[in-house]
Amino acid sequence: MRLLVCEFVTGGGLAGCELPDALRREGDMMLRALVKDLTDLPLLSVSAARDWRLPPLDGAVEHRWIAAGDDPWTAWRRCIAEADAVLPVAPETGGALERLTALVLQQERVLLGSRPDAVRRAASKLLTCRSLTGFGIAAVPTWPLRSALEDAALNEHGGLVVKPDDGAGSEDTFLLSGAAALGSWADRRGDVDRFVVQPYLAGPAVSLSLLCADGRGAVLSCNSQDMRLDGERFRYHGSVVGGREDLRSLCEPIAAGIAAAFPGLWGLVGADLVETSQGLVVLEVNPRVTTSYAGLRHALGRNPAELLVGLATAGWEAVQPSPVAQEVEVSVDAGTG
Repeated sequence: MRLLVCEFVTGGGLAGCELPDALRREGDMMLRALVKDLTDLPLLSVSAARDWRLPPLDGAVEHRWIAAGDDPWTAWRRCIAEADAVLPVAPETGGALERLTALVLQQERVLLGSRPDAVRRAASKLLTCRSLTGFGIAAVPTWPLRSALEDAALNEHGGLVVKPDDGAGSEDTFLLSGAAALGSWADRRGDVDRFVVQPYLAGPAVSLSLLCADGRGAVLSCNSQDMRLDGERFRYHGSVVGGREDLRSLCEPIAAGIAAAFPGLWGLVGADLVETSQGLVVLEVNPRVTTSYAGLRHALGRNPAELLVGLATAGWEAVQPSPVAQEVEVSVDAGTG
Protein backbone atom coordinates (compact mmCIF):
# COMPACT_ATOMS: atom_id res chain seq x y z
CA MET A 1 0.00 0.00 0.00
CA ARG A 2 1.33 3.44 -0.94
CA LEU A 3 0.46 5.69 2.00
CA LEU A 4 0.77 9.48 1.96
CA VAL A 5 0.97 11.43 5.23
CA CYS A 6 0.00 15.08 4.77
CA GLU A 7 0.55 17.27 7.84
CA PHE A 8 -0.69 20.76 6.98
CA VAL A 9 1.93 23.01 8.63
CA THR A 10 5.07 21.00 7.86
CA GLY A 11 3.67 19.67 4.58
CA GLY A 12 3.54 22.95 2.69
CA GLY A 13 0.31 24.49 3.95
CA LEU A 14 2.25 27.67 4.75
CA ALA A 15 4.51 27.59 1.70
CA GLY A 16 5.26 31.16 0.68
CA CYS A 17 4.30 32.42 4.15
CA GLU A 18 6.09 32.71 7.45
CA LEU A 19 6.47 29.34 9.19
CA PRO A 20 5.93 30.05 12.91
CA ASP A 21 8.34 28.08 15.07
CA ALA A 22 5.72 26.91 17.58
CA LEU A 23 3.42 25.52 14.86
CA ARG A 24 6.35 23.96 13.04
CA ARG A 25 7.62 22.27 16.19
CA GLU A 26 4.23 20.84 17.15
CA GLY A 27 3.46 19.67 13.60
CA ASP A 28 6.87 18.06 13.27
CA MET A 29 6.40 16.15 16.53
CA MET A 30 3.20 14.56 15.22
CA LEU A 31 4.60 13.93 11.74
CA ARG A 32 7.85 12.33 12.86
CA ALA A 33 6.04 10.02 15.27
CA LEU A 34 3.54 9.00 12.58
CA VAL A 35 6.22 8.41 9.95
CA LYS A 36 8.32 6.36 12.38
CA ASP A 37 5.35 4.19 13.33
CA LEU A 38 4.12 3.73 9.77
CA THR A 39 7.53 2.91 8.27
CA ASP A 40 7.99 0.25 10.95
CA LEU A 41 4.99 -1.65 9.55
CA PRO A 42 5.43 -4.18 6.73
CA LEU A 43 3.86 -3.82 3.28
CA LEU A 44 3.63 -0.03 3.47
CA SER A 45 5.42 2.43 1.21
CA VAL A 46 5.27 5.75 3.07
CA SER A 47 5.59 9.24 1.58
CA ALA A 48 5.15 12.60 3.26
CA ALA A 49 4.44 16.10 2.00
CA ARG A 50 7.25 18.35 3.21
CA ASP A 51 7.82 22.11 3.26
CA TRP A 52 11.08 22.86 1.40
CA ARG A 53 12.40 24.94 4.35
CA LEU A 54 12.43 21.98 6.72
CA PRO A 55 15.05 19.22 7.07
CA PRO A 56 14.36 15.73 5.72
CA LEU A 57 12.56 13.20 7.88
CA ASP A 58 14.35 10.15 9.24
CA GLY A 59 13.74 6.65 7.97
CA ALA A 60 12.45 5.02 4.81
CA VAL A 61 10.06 7.77 3.77
CA GLU A 62 9.76 9.40 0.36
CA HIS A 63 9.61 13.19 0.53
CA ARG A 64 7.18 15.16 -1.60
CA TRP A 65 8.74 18.60 -1.38
CA ILE A 66 6.50 21.68 -1.53
CA ALA A 67 8.41 24.77 -2.68
CA ALA A 68 7.76 28.43 -1.90
CA GLY A 69 6.05 29.13 -5.23
CA ASP A 70 3.86 26.03 -5.15
CA ASP A 71 0.16 26.12 -4.49
CA PRO A 72 -0.09 23.51 -1.71
CA TRP A 73 -3.56 22.33 -2.70
CA THR A 74 -2.47 21.67 -6.29
CA ALA A 75 0.65 19.92 -5.05
CA TRP A 76 -1.29 17.83 -2.55
CA ARG A 77 -3.77 16.83 -5.24
CA ARG A 78 -0.86 15.40 -7.28
CA CYS A 79 0.54 13.62 -4.24
CA ILE A 80 -2.85 12.11 -3.39
CA ALA A 81 -3.27 10.88 -6.96
CA GLU A 82 -0.05 8.88 -6.63
CA ALA A 83 -1.08 7.22 -3.33
CA ASP A 84 -3.43 4.39 -2.41
CA ALA A 85 -4.31 5.82 0.99
CA VAL A 86 -3.89 9.19 2.73
CA LEU A 87 -3.59 10.16 6.38
CA PRO A 88 -4.39 13.89 6.63
CA VAL A 89 -3.44 16.00 9.65
CA ALA A 90 -4.59 19.62 9.54
CA PRO A 91 -6.17 22.26 11.77
CA GLU A 92 -9.92 22.59 11.62
CA THR A 93 -9.48 26.37 11.32
CA GLY A 94 -10.85 27.83 8.11
CA GLY A 95 -12.10 24.43 6.97
CA ALA A 96 -8.58 23.19 6.16
CA LEU A 97 -9.04 19.66 7.51
CA GLU A 98 -12.48 19.28 5.95
CA ARG A 99 -11.16 20.42 2.56
CA LEU A 100 -8.21 18.05 2.73
CA THR A 101 -10.34 15.03 3.66
CA ALA A 102 -12.79 15.88 0.87
CA LEU A 103 -9.90 16.06 -1.60
CA VAL A 104 -8.88 12.52 -0.68
CA LEU A 105 -12.40 11.20 -1.24
CA GLN A 106 -12.81 13.12 -4.50
CA GLN A 107 -9.84 11.22 -5.88
CA GLU A 108 -11.28 7.94 -4.59
CA ARG A 109 -8.36 7.16 -2.31
CA VAL A 110 -8.62 5.42 1.05
CA LEU A 111 -9.07 8.08 3.74
CA LEU A 112 -7.34 7.17 6.99
CA GLY A 113 -9.21 9.85 8.88
CA SER A 114 -12.59 11.24 9.81
CA ARG A 115 -15.21 11.91 7.15
CA PRO A 116 -15.90 15.50 6.01
CA ASP A 117 -19.32 15.80 7.69
CA ALA A 118 -17.91 14.72 11.06
CA VAL A 119 -14.96 17.06 10.61
CA ARG A 120 -17.31 19.96 9.82
CA ARG A 121 -19.48 19.41 12.90
CA ALA A 122 -16.64 18.63 15.29
CA ALA A 123 -14.72 21.68 14.05
CA SER A 124 -17.48 23.92 15.42
CA LYS A 125 -17.48 24.33 19.20
CA LEU A 126 -21.13 25.33 18.98
CA LEU A 127 -22.18 22.24 17.01
CA THR A 128 -20.02 20.03 19.20
CA CYS A 129 -21.88 21.20 22.31
CA ARG A 130 -25.27 20.61 20.67
CA SER A 131 -24.29 17.22 19.28
CA LEU A 132 -22.86 15.88 22.55
CA THR A 133 -25.66 17.09 24.80
CA GLY A 134 -28.11 15.46 22.40
CA PHE A 135 -26.45 12.13 23.27
CA GLY A 136 -26.41 12.77 27.01
CA ILE A 137 -22.70 13.70 27.18
CA ALA A 138 -21.83 16.59 29.49
CA ALA A 139 -20.40 19.40 27.36
CA VAL A 140 -19.49 22.96 28.25
CA PRO A 141 -22.31 25.40 27.36
CA THR A 142 -21.36 27.35 24.24
CA TRP A 143 -22.88 30.49 22.71
CA PRO A 144 -22.06 32.62 19.66
CA LEU A 145 -20.21 35.68 20.90
CA ARG A 146 -22.52 38.21 19.27
CA SER A 147 -25.68 36.72 20.80
CA ALA A 148 -23.97 36.25 24.16
CA LEU A 149 -23.20 39.97 24.33
CA GLU A 150 -26.95 40.67 24.15
CA ASP A 151 -27.89 38.09 26.80
CA ALA A 152 -28.30 39.49 30.31
CA ALA A 153 -27.92 35.97 31.71
CA LEU A 154 -24.23 36.15 30.82
CA ASN A 155 -23.77 38.29 33.92
CA GLU A 156 -24.52 35.21 36.02
CA HIS A 157 -21.18 33.71 35.01
CA GLY A 158 -17.86 34.78 36.45
CA GLY A 159 -14.96 33.86 34.23
CA LEU A 160 -15.72 33.54 30.53
CA VAL A 161 -13.64 31.81 27.88
CA VAL A 162 -13.74 33.24 24.36
CA LYS A 163 -12.28 31.31 21.43
CA PRO A 164 -12.76 30.87 17.66
CA ASP A 165 -15.66 28.56 16.87
CA ASP A 166 -13.41 26.53 14.55
CA GLY A 167 -10.11 27.10 16.33
CA ALA A 168 -7.56 24.35 16.93
CA GLY A 169 -5.76 23.87 20.23
CA SER A 170 -5.53 27.04 22.30
CA GLU A 171 -5.47 29.35 19.28
CA ASP A 172 -6.82 32.81 20.22
CA THR A 173 -8.34 31.46 23.45
CA PHE A 174 -8.76 33.98 26.26
CA LEU A 175 -10.06 33.98 29.83
CA LEU A 176 -12.00 37.15 30.69
CA SER A 177 -13.33 38.17 34.08
CA GLY A 178 -17.00 38.52 33.11
CA ALA A 179 -19.58 40.09 30.83
CA ALA A 180 -18.15 43.61 31.09
CA ALA A 181 -14.66 42.47 30.21
CA LEU A 182 -16.06 40.42 27.33
CA GLY A 183 -17.85 43.47 25.96
CA SER A 184 -14.66 45.54 26.11
CA TRP A 185 -12.70 42.74 24.43
CA ALA A 186 -15.29 42.46 21.64
CA ASP A 187 -15.20 46.23 21.06
CA ARG A 188 -11.52 45.94 20.20
CA ARG A 189 -12.09 43.19 17.63
CA GLY A 190 -13.37 43.39 14.09
CA ASP A 191 -14.07 39.67 13.78
CA VAL A 192 -16.50 38.87 16.61
CA ASP A 193 -18.55 36.54 14.41
CA ARG A 194 -15.63 34.07 14.46
CA PHE A 195 -15.86 33.58 18.21
CA VAL A 196 -17.90 31.68 20.74
CA VAL A 197 -18.15 32.07 24.51
CA GLN A 198 -18.06 29.38 27.19
CA PRO A 199 -18.21 29.66 30.99
CA TYR A 200 -14.86 29.03 32.61
CA LEU A 201 -14.83 25.64 34.34
CA ALA A 202 -12.25 25.23 37.08
CA GLY A 203 -10.41 21.93 37.27
CA PRO A 204 -7.58 19.88 35.80
CA ALA A 205 -7.34 19.74 32.01
CA VAL A 206 -7.67 16.24 30.55
CA SER A 207 -7.42 14.91 27.02
CA LEU A 208 -8.37 11.58 25.47
CA SER A 209 -6.65 9.74 22.65
CA LEU A 210 -9.37 7.72 20.93
CA LEU A 211 -9.79 5.19 18.15
CA CYS A 212 -13.12 5.59 16.35
CA ALA A 213 -14.99 4.05 13.44
CA ASP A 214 -18.60 3.95 12.28
CA GLY A 215 -20.15 5.17 15.52
CA ARG A 216 -17.90 3.17 17.84
CA GLY A 217 -15.11 4.55 19.99
CA ALA A 218 -12.42 3.15 22.29
CA VAL A 219 -10.06 4.93 24.67
CA LEU A 220 -6.39 4.52 23.84
CA SER A 221 -5.11 6.77 26.63
CA CYS A 222 -6.33 9.27 29.21
CA ASN A 223 -3.89 12.17 29.38
CA SER A 224 -3.20 15.13 31.63
CA GLN A 225 -2.71 18.46 29.88
CA ASP A 226 -0.33 21.29 30.70
CA MET A 227 -2.49 24.33 29.96
CA ARG A 228 -1.34 27.65 31.39
CA LEU A 229 -2.52 31.25 31.41
CA ASP A 230 -0.23 33.88 29.92
CA GLY A 231 -2.03 37.01 31.01
CA GLU A 232 -5.54 36.50 29.65
CA ARG A 233 -4.45 33.99 27.03
CA PHE A 234 -4.35 30.22 27.36
CA ARG A 235 -1.19 28.45 26.18
CA TYR A 236 -0.80 24.70 25.62
CA HIS A 237 2.59 23.38 26.71
CA GLY A 238 2.12 19.64 26.37
CA SER A 239 0.68 16.61 28.07
CA VAL A 240 1.45 13.44 29.98
CA VAL A 241 0.12 10.62 27.84
CA GLY A 242 -1.46 8.07 30.16
CA GLY A 243 -1.24 10.57 33.02
CA ARG A 244 -4.94 10.25 33.94
CA GLU A 245 -5.59 6.54 33.58
CA ASP A 246 -7.38 6.77 36.93
CA LEU A 247 -10.25 8.28 34.92
CA ARG A 248 -10.49 5.48 32.35
CA SER A 249 -13.70 3.93 33.69
CA LEU A 250 -15.37 7.36 33.50
CA CYS A 251 -13.92 8.16 30.08
CA GLU A 252 -14.96 4.96 28.30
CA PRO A 253 -18.70 5.87 28.17
CA ILE A 254 -17.73 9.40 27.12
CA ALA A 255 -15.70 7.95 24.24
CA ALA A 256 -18.65 5.81 23.21
CA GLY A 257 -20.95 8.85 23.34
CA ILE A 258 -18.59 10.99 21.27
CA ALA A 259 -18.37 8.30 18.59
CA ALA A 260 -22.16 7.90 18.56
CA ALA A 261 -22.72 11.66 18.30
CA PHE A 262 -20.24 11.90 15.41
CA PRO A 263 -20.54 8.58 13.51
CA GLY A 264 -18.22 9.87 10.78
CA LEU A 265 -15.27 10.02 13.18
CA TRP A 266 -12.71 7.49 11.99
CA GLY A 267 -9.25 6.53 13.12
CA LEU A 268 -7.22 8.56 15.57
CA VAL A 269 -9.28 11.23 17.34
CA GLY A 270 -8.73 13.51 20.32
CA ALA A 271 -11.02 15.09 22.88
CA ASP A 272 -10.37 17.79 25.48
CA LEU A 273 -12.16 17.73 28.82
CA VAL A 274 -12.04 19.40 32.21
CA GLU A 275 -12.42 17.53 35.50
CA THR A 276 -14.85 19.63 37.50
CA SER A 277 -16.29 19.07 40.97
CA GLN A 278 -19.44 17.77 39.23
CA GLY A 279 -17.56 15.39 36.93
CA LEU A 280 -15.92 15.35 33.52
CA VAL A 281 -17.12 17.88 30.94
CA VAL A 282 -16.15 17.82 27.25
CA LEU A 283 -14.70 21.05 25.88
CA GLU A 284 -14.05 20.02 22.28
CA VAL A 285 -13.52 17.10 19.91
CA ASN A 286 -10.54 16.99 17.55
CA PRO A 287 -11.39 14.83 14.50
CA ARG A 288 -7.74 14.07 13.76
CA VAL A 289 -4.37 13.07 15.18
CA THR A 290 -3.37 15.32 18.08
CA THR A 291 -0.02 16.22 19.62
CA SER A 292 -0.39 13.51 22.28
CA TYR A 293 0.28 10.97 19.52
CA ALA A 294 3.98 11.77 19.90
CA GLY A 295 4.03 9.81 23.17
CA LEU A 296 1.39 7.20 22.42
CA ARG A 297 3.65 4.39 21.21
CA HIS A 298 5.80 4.46 24.34
CA ALA A 299 2.75 4.82 26.57
CA LEU A 300 1.00 1.81 25.03
CA GLY A 301 4.10 -0.30 24.59
CA ARG A 302 3.03 -1.07 21.02
CA ASN A 303 2.84 0.64 17.65
CA PRO A 304 -0.49 2.52 17.44
CA ALA A 305 -0.20 2.66 13.65
CA GLU A 306 -0.98 -1.06 13.72
CA LEU A 307 -4.41 -0.17 15.06
CA LEU A 308 -5.00 2.43 12.36
CA VAL A 309 -3.95 0.20 9.47
CA GLY A 310 -5.75 -2.77 11.01
CA LEU A 311 -8.91 -0.73 11.22
CA ALA A 312 -8.65 0.09 7.51
CA THR A 313 -7.80 -3.43 6.33
CA ALA A 314 -9.61 -5.75 8.74
CA GLY A 315 -12.31 -3.67 10.44
CA TRP A 316 -13.25 -2.81 14.00
CA GLU A 317 -13.64 -6.36 15.26
CA ALA A 318 -10.01 -7.13 14.43
CA VAL A 319 -8.67 -4.18 16.43
CA GLN A 320 -7.63 -4.79 20.03
CA PRO A 321 -6.54 -1.59 21.82
CA SER A 322 -3.96 -2.10 24.58
CA PRO A 323 -4.02 -0.68 28.10
CA VAL A 324 -1.50 2.06 28.85
CA ALA A 325 1.81 0.63 30.03
CA GLN A 326 3.48 3.79 31.29
CA GLU A 327 3.18 7.56 31.47
CA VAL A 328 5.03 9.55 28.80
CA GLU A 329 5.57 13.32 28.86
CA VAL A 330 5.12 15.24 25.62
CA SER A 331 6.30 18.87 25.65
CA VAL A 332 5.74 21.23 22.74
CA ASP A 333 8.44 23.43 24.27
CA ALA A 334 11.20 20.85 24.39
CA GLY A 335 10.10 17.83 22.36
CA THR A 336 9.11 14.44 23.76
CA GLY A 337 10.32 13.49 27.20
